[in-house]
Order: sequence, then structure tokens, then C-alpha cells
Amino acid sequence: MANSDEPVTLIFGAGYSGRAYGRHLVARGQTVFGTTRSPGKAEDLKNAGIDPLLFGGETVDDALATAIGSATDLIVSVAPDAEGDPVLRAAREQIAAAPRLAWIAYLSTVGVYGNHDGAWVDERTSPRPVSERSRQRVRAEQEWQDFARERGVPLSILRLSGIYGPGRNALVNLAEGRARRLVKPGQVFNRIHVDDIAGALAFLAERRHDGILNVTDDRPAPPQDVVAYAASVMEVDPPPEIDFENATLSPMARSFYGENKRVSNAAIKALGYAFRFPDHRAALERMWAEDGWR
Repeated sequence: MANSDEPVTLIFGAGYSGRAYGRHLVARGQTVFGTTRSPGKAEDLKNAGIDPLLFGGETVDDALATAIGSATDLIVSVAPDAEGDPVLRAAREQIAAAPRLAWIAYLSTVGVYGNHDGAWVDERTSPRPVSERSRQRVRAEQEWQDFARERGVPLSILRLSGIYGPGRNALVNLAEGRARRLVKPGQVFNRIHVDDIAGALAFLAERRHDGILNVTDDRPAPPQDVVAYAASVMEVDPPPEIDFENATLSPMARSFYGENKRVSNAAIKALGYAFRFPDHRAALERMWAEDGWR
């Protein structure tokens, strides 16, 4: 356990994004706890230097309660459900009583903005979610805002765009033969490299930021263009274009194409955050050159 004057971070939901931030903090010598639903994934957290804790979304055991009590920073990366936010539902009392808590970050999604037919949106844009999962996010954001206000602690809500990085990117999809160039005229998506999620969290934690920020890169782009650019980086032929209307897609995958918008990151850049991967082109080039895409 860290000394009483040292920061301690607890990450609820230490998955792909949470682990990236945890590794960043561990590299700086900080104590980091992270929850997982699966005992089998606890070893992955240990290997990243993160102290693993089990949390299934229903109850808080003694080990997790102790970690909450020691935490200065709380990162919430657990998806809400129809009943609301699982973390608040299970651990509200312990978090409210946490004596050292100084900052909370809630990882949300740009999906809360809904569809804007390709127009630009920013943090002043009122949410108008289309999917049920995004409506649940809006409700969870409000739950955390209400809680933070009552608790008197700053809360950063990070609205994240499509997450990619090592192991999850167009280079991997091409190498494994899974890449498809789906074409829906006018469609764009927003993206963010996982290292910039970690970087943004570190930046905001240092400032004890309070408020909502979009965390997305500079270049909303058609999905087929990203696949084509990855192919050019790898010096391979891109897969053929497929008309969206005729594509075989799961209902969830098809629903993503019902939301079309360009999300501005001007607010976090105005605070002084500099993106490590400002767009997918720079990211794909660097990951390929450094063999950091696998």
C-alpha cells in the first residue's frame, strides 16, 4: 500500500483502455488497483503492474472496499446497464465515504450525441442518443454528475470515440484477413488511439479537471479510407469496396452506421493537451514502423 501522501488510482473496469492508463501510472511509480469480472484476467493486470480486484457489478468485497478507501483517483470504465451505473449501484456508499478521494473520471462515448448527418459537434451540443446503449450512457453521466456534486469532488467525463491501438487496428485486420471496406456515402467515424486516452487521463488528473470533454483525434474519416491507408502503409492491396446496403452485418454493427458526425476535440486542446497520435494516418505509420500494431 502506498504512503498516505502518495496518489493511489483505482480503475473500475481495467480493460483495454483502463490497462493502458494503469501501465502509464505504474511506469511513474504509482500504486494502481484495477477491477476485472474474470479471475482469469487478473493475471493480465498483475503482468501490467496493476493490483487486481474482482468486481462483478453487484457487490463490494473487503479487498475492493479497502482499495476504495485508499484511492485518490477513481477511473470508471464500466458500461452501464438498464438499471443504471453498476459502480454507483454497488459501491456508492464506500465511494461517498472514501476519505482521500480527490478526482473522478468517467469514460463515456461520443455516441451520446447521436446522429448529425456528418455535421460537427462539440461539448456544447445537447445529447440526443439514438441507441439504447447511448441512452444508458447519458443516464450514467447524469448519475455521476449528481454524485460528484453531492460528494464535492471534481468529475471529468471523457466522451471517447472509436478506440484503436496495439492489437486493435486496421493493420491487424488486414494481416488477419478480416478487413472490409464498407462504403456508405457521406459516412464518417471518429477515432482515438488508446495511448491518447491514457495521456488525456493523466493530463486531466494532474489538473483535477471538472467537466465534459471530447477525447477524439483530429481527423474524422470514412471507414473505407482508414482500411485503404493501412494497406498503403503495409504495401499490400486493399480489400475490394463493399456497398453498405448489401453488406452482411450484425444489427449492432449496422447500428453504428446510423450515427454520422464529426466530433471536435478543440476544447481539450485549448486546455493544453497535445495528442500523441493526432490522426489515424500518423498512428498507422508509427505503429507499423515501430512494430507496435500487433
